[in-house]
Amino acid sequence: MSFNPLDLSDERGYQQWRSKKISAYENEDNKAVIDLSSTRPDEAALSGIVAACNQFNYAIYRLADATQGDKHFVRQLGLSLGLQRLDGNLCSDEDSISSIQVMNSGRHTGYIPYTDKQLTWHTDGYYNDESRTIRAMVLHCVRPAVSGGENLMLDHEMAYILLRDENPDYISAFTALDVLTIPPNIENGKEIRGAQSGPVFSMDPLTSTLHMRYSARTRNIEWKDSSLTQEAAACMKQLLDISNPYVITYKMQAGEGIIANNVLHNRTAFTDTEAPENRRLLYRARSYDRVVSSLVAGR
Repeated sequence: MSFNPLDLSDERGYQQWRSKKISAYENEDNKAVIDLSSTRPDEAALSGIVAACNQFNYAIYRLADATQGDKHFVRQLGLSLGLQRLDGNLCSDEDSISSIQVMNSGRHTGYIPYTDKQLTWHTDGYYNDESRTIRAMVLHCVRPAVSGGENLMLDHEMAYILLRDENPDYISAFTALDVLTIPPNIENGKEIRGAQSGPVFSMDPLTSTLHMRYSARTRNIEWKDSSLTQEAAACMKQLLDISNPYVITYKMQAGEGIIANNVLHNRTAFTDTEAPENRRLLYRARSYDRVVSSLVAGR
């Protein structure tokens, strides 16, 4: 990205970048589903995913044979798109890929993704330190819920544009290094992660792209105590509404998935089946790498 969105003095550059971003949505190409004929996608399919991620920061795909959508497929698809380094976390499996399903016992029960409840708007890893910045993820559906469980997404670059158009000072507030603090994570009286403070918007030093760190939770997050920050946070919350034309709602079916440069997303509550073997199951791979901007010839 040659234009730096955090340079508020470059109004001409902003207007050119803004116009290009908005025009990409005119034909609703962001809602297109890219078909993968096999677990080893051809060049055209991968190029389609890369192009979508370049324009919208996410792509939706559909695997021809849903039964082939195992963890190996998720890992290999990510590798094909440059997602080399996975983020192992407290609830991920040994391969650093998380099995997202309702859990009724163990550590997982303390975290909303492993329940049937609604997930509020967020970017992944907003509680991580800078050395473990989540730049992209693959979210693959093995089995959908009986009802509910839709994913909503908003390109964080569009969120930036909408917020800046409302008031450029909101961008300044959201770039402060102490604007958003996540308190320590304490389990059974033991601190397993310290407090994490940082900006909402920043320029990623590895890729020179706009990065967003955000959570709409009202508990376990602390906004900076300033009137401008509170106004910016309130405005951001209003933008995260289904009436926003840039918000997409999609319920993945078996064999479908989302690849994203860690855009804003949430999940609606859902109802599961009684049979454990048929309950909702998603695989999630978080990466410290961003989706490549172009495929390497002869990969």
